[in-house]
Amino acid sequence: MKCTFTWCLVFGLAMMGCKQSQDFIAMGPPVLPSAQLNVAFLAVEGVYNSELIAPMDVMHHTVFHPGNGMKVFIVAPSRDTLTTFEGLKIIPDYSFLRDSLPRIDVLVVPSAQNSMDSDLENTDLIEFVRRTTRSASYIMSLCDGAFVLAKAGVLDAHECTTFPGDIARFKEIFPQLVVHEGVSFVHDRKVITSAGGAKSYDPALYLVELLYGKETADGIARGLVIDWQVANVKRVITSR
Repeated sequence: MKCTFTWCLVFGLAMMGCKQSQDFIAMGPPVLPSAQLNVAFLAVEGVYNSELIAPMDVMHHTVFHPGNGMKVFIVAPSRDTLTTFEGLKIIPDYSFLRDSLPRIDVLVVPSAQNSMDSDLENTDLIEFVRRTTRSASYIMSLCDGAFVLAKAGVLDAHECTTFPGDIARFKEIFPQLVVHEGVSFVHDRKVITSAGGAKSYDPALYLVELLYGKETADGIARGLVIDWQVANVKRVITSR
């Protein structure tokens, strides 16, 4: 598939086996995307506020910094209003069942109330994830969103993590996976999985720093009143 933006060099760095994100950044300035990136947030009924809104806040704010910032939007099974676990009403931008979707460069899969059970039996949902991740340049899960990625086969042969309290269950359902504990996020090639919750800011700021540079990530963090230093975040960065 033809690349739609100049991410190849950045992604190439991710393939070089770095174990620490400061090693990434020391390799030189990022190659800014040559076109605006489309970032789809996959939302279903019962999605958790933190895992949806925290990374969306971070990624949306790239448009106020140099480079072609991210265009964020919500994709759901339908355009009908959905309700988050905490009661927030969300109106999706697109239905993945009915609409012609824009190109998706980054797919973000937040955790939802049923990410460990009935969502895994939703064949339309799993097939959408499987199909979209084939062409997306980056895939990110927050908290139990990793269960959905694993069910779709996205995490096969990848190292990963999920919500700390659900790691035992994750290993039980997907025993073939290499699962890390005690970290905020894991970046393996084009897949970033994270612990979620308040840590949901970490993988989003990390991806912004990877693609747009430290100055942009620091600026967004200041605006959100986050003390952001990637070197202080417990993480695993690997490739095979």
